[in-house]
Amino acid sequence: MNDIGEFTLLLALATALYGCVAYVMSARGNRIDLYLSADKTPIIVWACVVISSICLWKAFLTDDFSLQYVWAYSNRELDTFYKISSFWGGQKGSLLFWTLLLSTYMLVVYFQNRKKNLRVVPYAMAIMLLIVVFFLFLINFSTNPFERIPLPPEDGRGLNPLLQNYWMVIHPPTLYLGYVGFTVPFAFAVAALISKDLDDGWIRMTRKWTLLSWFFLCMGNLFGASWAYVELGWGGYWAWDPVENAAFMPLLVATAYLHSVMIQEKKDMMKVWNMSLVLLTFAMTIFGTFITRSGLIQSVHTFDEATLGYYFLAFLFVIIFACAALIIARLPLLKSANELDSFLSRESSFLFNNLVLLGIAFATFWGTIFPIISEAVRGVKITVGPPFYNQVNVPIGLALLALIGIGPVIAWRRATFSNLKKNFLKPVSAGIVAAVVLFPVIPLGNRTEIYTYITFVLCVFVLTSMFTEFYKGTVSRMGLHDESAVGALATMTWRNKRRYGGYIVHMGVVLIFAGIAGSQAYGTHTEKHLQIGESFEIRGYTITYEKLIAVEATNVKTRIIAQLAVERDGKRYWTGHPEKEFYKGQNQPVSEVDVLSTWKEDLYMILADFREDESATIKVYVNPMVSWLWTGGWIIAFGSMISMWPDRLEQRRRLERVRRQEQLFPSPAQE
Repeated sequence: MNDIGEFTLLLALATALYGCVAYVMSARGNRIDLYLSADKTPIIVWACVVISSICLWKAFLTDDFSLQYVWAYSNRELDTFYKISSFWGGQKGSLLFWTLLLSTYMLVVYFQNRKKNLRVVPYAMAIMLLIVVFFLFLINFSTNPFERIPLPPEDGRGLNPLLQNYWMVIHPPTLYLGYVGFTVPFAFAVAALISKDLDDGWIRMTRKWTLLSWFFLCMGNLFGASWAYVELGWGGYWAWDPVENAAFMPLLVATAYLHSVMIQEKKDMMKVWNMSLVLLTFAMTIFGTFITRSGLIQSVHTFDEATLGYYFLAFLFVIIFACAALIIARLPLLKSANELDSFLSRESSFLFNNLVLLGIAFATFWGTIFPIISEAVRGVKITVGPPFYNQVNVPIGLALLALIGIGPVIAWRRATFSNLKKNFLKPVSAGIVAAVVLFPVIPLGNRTEIYTYITFVLCVFVLTSMFTEFYKGTVSRMGLHDESAVGALATMTWRNKRRYGGYIVHMGVVLIFAGIAGSQAYGTHTEKHLQIGESFEIRGYTITYEKLIAVEATNVKTRIIAQLAVERDGKRYWTGHPEKEFYKGQNQPVSEVDVLSTWKEDLYMILADFREDESATIKVYVNPMVSWLWTGGWIIAFGSMISMWPDRLEQRRRLERVRRQEQLFPSPAQE
């Protein structure tokens, strides 16, 4: 099986390389023979990568320690659940997993578009195949997951204990689905530039792909924050770690693109800007991969074998320079038909939204690469910590939050005074009321408290803006169609999925802002060394250390559990069981926190240390409003699903456009 897996990787590389060349030559020379021979290469590449992936999964499930990669990331005692996820636990397997997802995306694109715009699609398929070639080259000649060990050991080294968590089973695939998904809009954008077919066709063909990739990248970031919260045992969920930043930056740029591309579709504006954003989004995904695999930055998220940095850096420079050259060459064709009519318009608010998002992305980018630059220039690696990011990004983030509430209710082209008064009266009034009510409640003694106060006021303003839009649409439909409020709301949302799904996403973002503000400003913690029976208090909770329990869970793991009784208002409220896990062959124990989560706050417990006399050091955090963060994430997921849901009317219109296009530009096969 291992030989088959290795052979199919080589076959996939050769096929992808041929398909890339054949697609380009068929498009440039209108060669039907080359077009037909290239037409099946995406299927062959996908099949080869799938077979190779199955072979590697089989090696994990059968404990085949003759493979160096299986030995490094698995052992006989590892649960089957984690043996499956070990596939992407290290660098070699994660690259193969990336290629598996990319070839799968490419296959779906192939079946969706092979009979559509044949001036753009062949180039798009060639671009995706070229990217597949890059990854397959690395897998075959630099990080082969089927590398053998001459004398296979009896057992493996095992998966890193920090990765033996359900969030780490979900988080990397979700993040990769987002990363890899942006290859599709990137490929079509480059294809449109090459073919000079620069109308809105490539945008319509990739709209769902962009939304899908954005959705997965957003969820991947949230799942990663959940993993950090429950597994790393430090009481937080985001530390501005370089690899966290690497996943956050493409999300920001993609969000900017999703907003500004609506202006191009509606007003035929900002073509160069949108083209630059979609290309930059893909470049940021490659930059994130470079950060993860370069070894230049230390992080709990980076791979142990960081040997591919120069390959990805070279690939990144090729992408940037090639795309910049294409945009410059096509500038006359990218000229917009219209310009901004007024500073006070929805177009302007979207543009400001873009600038703010890119401002956050640039600040995050600069903080991420500054240690690399400082080491290269001065020989000393100067690390940029959370204070820098918070000082720079928090004010910009507040401007972004305000724009979320302004954009949907301001008029297109030019807003009049009567329009502004009509649309902003309720949101602004609600914001003023919130400011008055919260003023005596929230102390304003330092910068953090001031920012928190502004955040909560803006959250009320934005939510009122969103609810007002839903209310006006529902009331209007009730009057026109004699429907109930619930029926009118549901029908209105379903028939305008993109608009109202976006509003629901914005509501989720508001909850995330509120959750971050509340947890960062009002969280508290304490650390106590206790004998059995001793207690301490923290923010209304009385916590009593009852006993220490040792459990030998498996042959490779021992658990030490502290039992903590939690009382509130004189009554037993909960029993916490934070623990430490000791893995055979691992020098450091792993903390497993215990969290009591409510809508108001989280009670977060850590067993920091223990001694032979059964005394223990207990660390407890009270983190307000963390649940708002996770709830906001699920609301974003719900709104995204609505926005992406297929629309039958739109599908009929698209099919009609395709028929007209095929009549104007017949395919080589039709000719």
